[in-house]
Amino acid sequence: MLSAKEFYEQQPPEFFATEDAALAFRVYGSGPPLLLVHGFFVSGYTWRHLLPDLAQRFTCYVVDLPGFGDSRYTQATDFTFTAQAQRLGRWLDAQTAHPWRIIAHDTGASIVRLLALLRPKRLSQLVLLNTEMPGHRPPFIPLYQQIARLPFANGLFRLLLHLPFVVRSPLLLRQFFHDPKRLREPERLNPYVLPLRRDPHRMMGMLGYLKGIEWSVVDDFQTTHQQIEAETLLLWGAADPTFPLALAQQLPQQFGGS
Repeated sequence: MLSAKEFYEQQPPEFFATEDAALAFRVYGSGPPLLLVHGFFVSGYTWRHLLPDLAQRFTCYVVDLPGFGDSRYTQATDFTFTAQAQRLGRWLDAQTAHPWRIIAHDTGASIVRLLALLRPKRLSQLVLLNTEMPGHRPPFIPLYQQIARLPFANGLFRLLLHLPFVVRSPLLLRQFFHDPKRLREPERLNPYVLPLRRDPHRMMGMLGYLKGIEWSVVDDFQTTHQQIEAETLLLWGAADPTFPLALAQQLPQQFGGS
């Protein structure tokens, strides 16, 4: 029986080229189409433990958003939420399958909400996991956006990723794990951390994605949520320090659909 890692890696990436980037995606299983969209700092690899089960019922399309994973990007790539959603929309237009269900996490769920506004007739159901909320700013991210604009940011962030105590702290990956013991398991961190440590180009992509987070778009969701037609499930971790559950409980009333 394949491990989750082996199951994920058995499929090589395909690429969808746009004007300023190439979107990488992998396809698994059979059945109705299901798109999985990751969030900040990770890649499509983050879905590896769910894929073996989901692929028994769905044709799973797992993307790497430009800035992470195997997607290709340059200094000219537009990493804004708006551009990422438009890119996903063009990719959807090139697919014959429909209607689409989407599971999206973190910043990926913000991009998918924009996609739902751009392609309302292509999407039937959304599952949004622990994501940005109008009027709220996650810890450290606005500060990191400011640092990312400095000329030495690439080297500074790669240096920080070489310091285990920083990587495991709330400044970086401690926010990702409810169980802190998992921060000491290399197989959970290395797939995301090592490429950024070793490759300035990959770090450039991560910084571009970070700078592309549009808070005005997030704040506008307070009204644009009403325009989302797809049936939507908000699935939240109760102990999430990044996107507090108390604020998330205010979201359902904002949506216009089911």
